[in-house]
Amino acid sequence: MNGLGFRQANSWLHTWSGLLLGWLLYAVFVTGALSFFRDEISFWMQPAQHASVAHAEAPQRAIDTMQAMAPDASLWSITLPGPRNPTTQVRWFEQGERRSKFGGQSVVLDGTTAQPLQERASRGGDFLYRFHFELYGMPRILARWIVGIATMMMLVAIISGVITHKKIFVDFFTFRPRKGQRSWMDVHNALAVLALPFHLMITYSGLLLLMFMLMPWGVDSAYGGDRQAFFSERGNRAAASTQAPAADKVPAALTAIAPLVRQAQARWPSGVEQITVTDPGTSLATIELRERGASSLLDRGRSGRMLFDGASGALLESPEQVRPDAFSAIYNVFSSLHLLRFADSWLRWLFFIGGVLGSAMVASGMVLWVVKRLPQRRKQGSHLGHRLVESLNVAGIAGLPLAIAAYFWANRLLPVPLQARADWEIDAFFIAWLACLAHACFRPHRKAWKEQLGALALLLALLPLHDLLRGGGGLLAAVSHGSWVAAGMDLALLAFAALSAAGVYFLRPVQAKSGKRASAPAEGIEGVSP
Repeated sequence: MNGLGFRQANSWLHTWSGLLLGWLLYAVFVTGALSFFRDEISFWMQPAQHASVAHAEAPQRAIDTMQAMAPDASLWSITLPGPRNPTTQVRWFEQGERRSKFGGQSVVLDGTTAQPLQERASRGGDFLYRFHFELYGMPRILARWIVGIATMMMLVAIISGVITHKKIFVDFFTFRPRKGQRSWMDVHNALAVLALPFHLMITYSGLLLLMFMLMPWGVDSAYGGDRQAFFSERGNRAAASTQAPAADKVPAALTAIAPLVRQAQARWPSGVEQITVTDPGTSLATIELRERGASSLLDRGRSGRMLFDGASGALLESPEQVRPDAFSAIYNVFSSLHLLRFADSWLRWLFFIGGVLGSAMVASGMVLWVVKRLPQRRKQGSHLGHRLVESLNVAGIAGLPLAIAAYFWANRLLPVPLQARADWEIDAFFIAWLACLAHACFRPHRKAWKEQLGALALLLALLPLHDLLRGGGGLLAAVSHGSWVAAGMDLALLAFAALSAAGVYFLRPVQAKSGKRASAPAEGIEGVSP
């Protein structure tokens, strides 16, 4: 890099930081965008639940069902129907059982009748969410390190890209179709500028979420290597003790839940999301209600809570939440924006669009790298490195969505009683992705693009049709039941099928002005309008 000016050095940095980890960054962006709707995806992947409709009496009916199903449990956790999932989800722990996030026994109930619904074993949207920052099939810490390094390279690529393109905001309004490299450059610049604040925020906040792993030296120095002490102190909301009084448990009827829910709804316009009953059916029972959504971004999207005596229904004193310090407040705001657990549907759609634009920005940059070097390759003859990047582009950009489509199809086609069914769905994802890589390596570049985009359009478009023809399901049934979560997923599949079909259309050979077909390049897509 000796002799390079400041902008030229940043151009080199932008090119190679984007290329070396571009395919991983694209996968992180795509699965991250889908993760904004992971609850909706999980619900769509359980067709037996699509007829569920939320009901005003769902809290009391869920309590009645739990009293019949698990009367001797030590704890009930009830997640009420909401805009993202109209079913009631319950979990309970038996006496003496260790309480953990994924422990206990769980059942999904109909949002109206509170009767158990059939579930098919599936990771649903959680697989895509976990893949976003932990990949799959490798040690969790190693995967997070890899994603953290890739995220840092993404931040470097964004900053160096802004420095390199001194007229980037002017070029945002410039588009030169059918100009090969210039067209791809215009598209790449436009995508980068259109959602630049989102790209910076989502990349920087992703690094913040991993900072205690990537840069642990400050915490290790201050706490003598005891990181658990740091997290315990940081998470201390400290206040009043909520220990039960020293008294023997005696049987006692649980108070009606409806008045407590109404009391909470008067305080929380968004309503109640979760009910936790500890020691149900005893004199020491407590009922905790959690607010739907977040009470403040400064508290990392944590919701408000109200604690009641389970026997009398009296409101108990809840621990006061300590106002976070400046560092914690900044960290909490950025991490809340990245995780987006507090948001309504309109904000989720806005962030999803930002994620799609980020995915397209990375993809267009990878295509631009190939297009920019194609004339030199033609002069010099075959080049293994260039051909490898071409194949990885096809498999990474078109193959990843195709693998996700295969994951959705496996959810529909695999027998429900199949052993390790959830693992087979994930295996279908990786088998399809490897098949896309093999296909891209052995097919001509342009044909590989067309065939994989065409297969993607076909698979996505046929998914809603498959559900419709199975009888009693599909888009029409979802609309008739008012299940807009399931209907929205089908409509999104059709929309992305149309986009994939449009990609196949734009990959058609360029027509000459005389109306006769011009000879298309044997390889590459440099003559195609993006």
